[in-house]
Amino acid sequence: MYVNASYMELLTLAPLDLTATSMYPVFVFGTLTYLIIVLCNLLVLATIAVSKKLHKPMFILLFNLPISDMLGSTAFFPHLLFSIVTQNRVISQPACITQAFLIHFYGSGNMLILSAMAYDRYIAICCPLRYNAIMSPKKLIRIIILIWLINFSMMFTLFLLLARFRLCRTNVADLYCNNPSLMKLVCEDTRINNIYGLLSVVILMGGPLLMIIYTYAQILRTCVMTNQTDARKKAFQTCGTHLVIFLILQINTIFTFISHRIQSASPYIRRLLGISILLFPPFLDPIIYGLKTKELKQSIEIFLKRNIFSTKL
Repeated sequence: MYVNASYMELLTLAPLDLTATSMYPVFVFGTLTYLIIVLCNLLVLATIAVSKKLHKPMFILLFNLPISDMLGSTAFFPHLLFSIVTQNRVISQPACITQAFLIHFYGSGNMLILSAMAYDRYIAICCPLRYNAIMSPKKLIRIIILIWLINFSMMFTLFLLLARFRLCRTNVADLYCNNPSLMKLVCEDTRINNIYGLLSVVILMGGPLLMIIYTYAQILRTCVMTNQTDARKKAFQTCGTHLVIFLILQINTIFTFISHRIQSASPYIRRLLGISILLFPPFLDPIIYGLKTKELKQSIEIFLKRNIFSTKL
């Protein structure tokens, strides 16, 4: 459908294809999922904030992950739930671009945060005597500022390049707004956007992937060489948890991007992969870290006993 861009304000997202009987169960499931994501991530944030023994580089870096997760979930779930209730898939163009920006900001932010956490584990395991000097408070603050600065500047530039176009179509191919789907609505020359988009993927996905490969290879080498069984077990447990979360996000994101560039790719598989990016990491991050990281697990239990269960007694 082609229309004059100057008159275009509303876009239409891909239909949910819900029947009258399935609409309410899906709404309840979506609401509960969003509430669990928010509450679990807030619990991790609050626990790290109030527990002094968690005021270490590893957990201060981890503190940024729930913020990013909640940002991505909030960009997606409220509008989805509203669409289910109203059976209306229309979204304004500014709202669509804002949603796309926040979702991409969440995804790339998680990649950068996880790579910084991998670097922290690498220093802690491979250079334990220099850990405090390398991961000093000043350097830690610089790392965190750099993460958010790189993320914001690259995503802002990406969508600034998109905003210069006038959209000539209205039907968004996915269940939520994202840069590849919005680019399909443009009828002008998008070569600069495509080049910058590929550059962003290389930097924001390839960079963290190389960081993970290098740091984990060094960690594995150190763990194999060490004779301390307890230290080796703790290292594998911490790094294994981190690697699972990283791979879930990385693999799903890669396949989603690839499916956008393959014309014959099933749109249903692409939408399923797209939703999984916004569902599994925010849902699993606090649960996996809370259960597998001993210090955090103990601090969460203490926090709940002091602030939740004590009020009921």
